[in-house]
Amino acid sequence: MNATLYSIADSWTVTDSPIHPTEDLRSWIRERNETIAVDIRKNRLSDSHFWFYDREEGCIHNQNHSFFTICGLRKRMPNGEEIQQPILLQREIGFLGIICKEFGGVMYFLMQAKIEPGNVNKIQISPTIQATKSNFTQKHGGKKPPYLEYFEQASKYEVVVDQIQSEQSSRFYKKRNRNIIIRVQEEIPVLPSHRWMTLGQIKRLMRDDNLVNMDTRTVLSCIPYCKHNLSEAELTALSERFTDQALFQSVFEGEKENRLPEIYQYINHYKMFLEDEPELVPLHSLEHWNLGDSDITCQEPYPFKVIFCDIAMEGREVKQWTQPLFEACGIATFALICCEENGILKFLVRAIPEAGCFDGIELGPTIQCEAMSRYEEEDAVTRYFGERMAEGTEILFDHLLSEEGGRFYHEQNRNIILRVKYETLPELPEGYFLLDYKTLNELVQMNNILNIQLRNLLSLLEA
Repeated sequence: MNATLYSIADSWTVTDSPIHPTEDLRSWIRERNETIAVDIRKNRLSDSHFWFYDREEGCIHNQNHSFFTICGLRKRMPNGEEIQQPILLQREIGFLGIICKEFGGVMYFLMQAKIEPGNVNKIQISPTIQATKSNFTQKHGGKKPPYLEYFEQASKYEVVVDQIQSEQSSRFYKKRNRNIIIRVQEEIPVLPSHRWMTLGQIKRLMRDDNLVNMDTRTVLSCIPYCKHNLSEAELTALSERFTDQALFQSVFEGEKENRLPEIYQYINHYKMFLEDEPELVPLHSLEHWNLGDSDITCQEPYPFKVIFCDIAMEGREVKQWTQPLFEACGIATFALICCEENGILKFLVRAIPEAGCFDGIELGPTIQCEAMSRYEEEDAVTRYFGERMAEGTEILFDHLLSEEGGRFYHEQNRNIILRVKYETLPELPEGYFLLDYKTLNELVQMNNILNIQLRNLLSLLEA
């Protein structure tokens, strides 16, 4: 594992490749987008012969009770607000898997040009395999996804990552997926839909709006750099490859103080005294929601609505189907503030409760502001963020990135990383923590501690 982690960390610094130059990868995606046939039309629930509203159960599901269900959720949040909304119920755990292999001393990742029905731009760079349990057990009646056998037989290979991690808890109810990376030594066939890329190339492509999908970002965020046992010579060699020395120190050295007990104490205290459990209720019982044949909409401004679509596309295990999708009603803002303290880059994170969260609360980014919400003047940190954004001089990253296109329609969110001066930070309110990357990386090795918005933002960091 030590040699693998060294090679992966080194791949982080390799931003181009003779195997597939970065510009060629962009051209590859453009060409596939131009040639693939896609037809996605909004329709009515009653037009589908597979999906229907079951009034007795109060939910939308399909004839096979497979894939997912949409039901109602009622939850009182810690601030006293009562949330009532539709929510996706998908109890099965799917594969988000990446194969990696070393070529010429550099680690490469086998990435897929995958189309999802809700993608704003059709094809995005996705993991080697991205499949629900219903997909790979063929409940849809189609073929098994390619490369599945490598992950079903993962014990034959070196397992770099194998984590059950949460999904978007404002849309899903206690949804989790298996994030897995395996390293192979053998030759494997590369389909036209796949390409080898370095980690640095993938991170560079994340600067293209909506090009690298959410599932890729979450899997890469789980790489366990904190488990390294690198020698001083190896650390020195890696350090020379990193242009951001504060980030290098944050990833591979970290601060001496152990912050884990403090974090666990806060999160576990919340879980222990959590009294208002979410309640799954019939869709037709939700207040202020209109349950229609064409869509499910809130009478008040809300981040999403539910629509019904007829979908036909090439390059999928099934070529035509119908399904509901959650359509975004605006653009959310997810932001991570970082700063250098004593030569170590630290990240300002916040414990965030969400209605559909598996354990009620997880660590999220500094700012997690849904569309139709406001962050201005909420507390000292959100005011500080607004002031820094108005100045616009400390922005490291500011791009639109898509959410999961298999369930969400055209949902793209603004992802921001600000690098500020430590001494300018305000006094942190309760629930905020300033942590190095190594601590966050240790926490992500546990299930359901870092939420998907934070994991995605951490994946954007460049060496």
